[in-house]
Amino acid sequence: MARRPSRPAPRVGATAKAAAPRESNSPATEREKIIAAFLTLLAETSIERISLIDIASGAGVTLAQLRGAFGSPLAILAAHLKDIDRAVLGEDFSDMEEEPPRERLFDVLMRRFEKLAPHRQAVRSLLRSTSRNAPLAFALNGLAVRSQKWMLAAAGIGASGPRGALRAQGLALLYSSVLRTWVRDDDPGLARTMAALDRALARGQRFVGFLDDLFFIPSRLCRLRPRRRRDDDSEETVAA
Repeated sequence: MARRPSRPAPRVGATAKAAAPRESNSPATEREKIIAAFLTLLAETSIERISLIDIASGAGVTLAQLRGAFGSPLAILAAHLKDIDRAVLGEDFSDMEEEPPRERLFDVLMRRFEKLAPHRQAVRSLLRSTSRNAPLAFALNGLAVRSQKWMLAAAGIGASGPRGALRAQGLALLYSSVLRTWVRDDDPGLARTMAALDRALARGQRFVGFLDDLFFIPSRLCRLRPRRRRDDDSEETVAA
């Protein structure tokens, strides 16, 4: 069973410190400056209104430098999400190895919310934009599915093949729905977010069980089809 809102504060071990993103520090590299500038702008306005000139100016780089690092605002967002992925994956999950898959996934996703905490306003801005911009929502879904494949892997849940792709897509939609609660959750302990995630994972667990049944049926059919063809071939041979 997933952890309840009484979840203790996250551990601050050596591994977690090493993996923590650098949002609390001043950006050091050109790449970090560009991502930080983009996130600052995104917190203030919609992604559709952010220009390349604005990003370059905010980062203190030239357009040539910006182009050398990224091809578009969406590429900058993808780089930021990759950084969040790496921060979560760098955490120590060894104490969760004996827990059920749903509990492990709950812990992984809550740690992702913790890593996103400095960027709540930027996430809120993105959610507003996706509600009225279908192409943007489609593009962001692709980025979310990629990230959720890694979150599944962190939780020790298969994310390869057709079944893994469906799990990642379902988890991306699930996480997006909980994000809408998270951006409004002003409780330091994120009680509302944890309750929403717990409910969503309970629904998702039932859905995954249904998918497993669906995958079981075609696999049996695939095993039967070659046998039928061989039987047909045998009959033709006998008839000849």
